[in-house]
Amino acid sequence: MAAPSGLTALLSPAERAAYGRSARNRTPRSGHARIEAAGNRPDPVGVIERQSATRVPELVPLRYGRMLESPFRFYRGAAAIMAADLGRLAGTGLATQLCGDAHLLNFRLLASPERHLVFDINDFDETLAGPFEWDVKRLAASFAIAGRANGFSTAEQDSAVRECVRAYRTRMRDFAGMRTLDVWYAQDDADRLRDLLASSLGGAAERRAARATARARTRTHLQAYAKLTRATPEGRRIAADPPLVTPLRDLLTDASLNRQEQELRDVVERYAQTLSSERRHLLRRYRLVDIARKVVGVGSVGTRCWILLMLGRDDDDPLLLQAKEAQESVLAAHTDGEGWDNQGRRVVSGQRLLQTTSDIFLGWTRVVGLDGRGRDFYVRQLRDWKGIARPDTMDPGLLRLFGRLCGASLARAHARSGDPVALAAYLGGGDRFDRALTEFAQAYADLNDRDFRALGEAARTGRVRVRAGL
Repeated sequence: MAAPSGLTALLSPAERAAYGRSARNRTPRSGHARIEAAGNRPDPVGVIERQSATRVPELVPLRYGRMLESPFRFYRGAAAIMAADLGRLAGTGLATQLCGDAHLLNFRLLASPERHLVFDINDFDETLAGPFEWDVKRLAASFAIAGRANGFSTAEQDSAVRECVRAYRTRMRDFAGMRTLDVWYAQDDADRLRDLLASSLGGAAERRAARATARARTRTHLQAYAKLTRATPEGRRIAADPPLVTPLRDLLTDASLNRQEQELRDVVERYAQTLSSERRHLLRRYRLVDIARKVVGVGSVGTRCWILLMLGRDDDDPLLLQAKEAQESVLAAHTDGEGWDNQGRRVVSGQRLLQTTSDIFLGWTRVVGLDGRGRDFYVRQLRDWKGIARPDTMDPGLLRLFGRLCGASLARAHARSGDPVALAAYLGGGDRFDRALTEFAQAYADLNDRDFRALGEAARTGRVRVRAGL
């Protein structure tokens, strides 16, 4: 896969548009409606089991338990299955930096370093360069699956998908006419979202948006600090809540605890070298006082994730960092890929390409684990003004509007790394691409339902062990 916009960077706008239109010969827009579930399709449970083999063994049953709560939660954990399905399809050859897991819950309110709320992509564990349509298809299917979970009719599900894909297509056409720096600086702030809600759904939706932004501003590192830590005779420490949060002191014997703590302090110092000089200076005003293992997400359950509690002036001056394991992207086996010396660096580089603004403490490192093996990690703040969508509380109108927000946000992310002129020319001014992806989303939702049932059968027969309720 070529670098996202490398093929067209030196061409004129007319040549770039012609290149985009020529991609229709390779992959007609109507052809995106198809998803082949052929007999040579990999066993979906086997795909998940191969991922689980690299994860913390005692946490794998919790991963399966979370995925079996609903078809939508299964979908969140099944990015590797969908990557294999997409990798067998004919691609457009129009590359962008991909999120790699662009389902609707990976779009949320986030804090910028200037302390503004923005709407953006949040999760980049699977980021890699690849065909732009892979992200759009994963996002579109997530709206069909979420609509089914809410009991919406097929027409209501389709309406949300079309709104999402139309917003992607029309905003990409807007970016095609913009100056390069204007594309790079574009962002979706909370004020724009409130205005959109008010104009689309009226006062009730506007009030709901205001409450959501207010809640996001309360989800600070101080709130996380109060929830996750407690006072001890040694000072503030992370509270145990196994298996979700397990302090390092509970994972090690006394003989090895001091050695492991020193190694993790060295890790923090190595991670600091990946920050810019002024942020490295800021980080060094904090000292590391405690470490714990944390269980995160659905698809990420079982990957190694550490909370680092750091204190500045005193116990009322905390910094909580999250060091999360970065394994090879699920997309890597289905693209030409790029050689990365550190998978954490891959995640950070992709995030900086796709997000309008990133966490000031975003960096990467390599850690020697409790088993003596080296693994790659990326580091960011644990929580900083994050507002998370609740699709289960949305009516059809609000799900459509959220589809519009997500589709437009994904277009902005892709326009930063890809060629918006070529992409817009491929997508065109009509709705052919929208209709094709609406059909695709329903077909993939059917396939996801079958895969969900297959995992359930594997649990019933004892092929996989499940731990539920956490």
